[in-house]
Amino acid sequence: MPRVVVEVVESAWSKSSYSGANETECVEMAFAVGHTAVRDSKRPDGRHVQVHSGAWSDFVGAVRSGQLR
Repeated sequence: MPRVVVEVVESAWSKSSYSGANETECVEMAFAVGHTAVRDSKRPDGRHVQVHSGAWSDFVGAVRSGQLR
């Protein structure tokens, strides 16, 4: 599968509502056409992972249904 890199605008990032209250487990996402970028909010200048939007949707569904913990 070819590698696709989507540029993410800094203002596009939002923190997950499932992030820990103690700020130690924070994940941020940014959504682009066909892709979702995910990063550690404690390292906003670090690298992030980009996945196909369908794969991200499947992952979130599995977490919500308790299949992944």
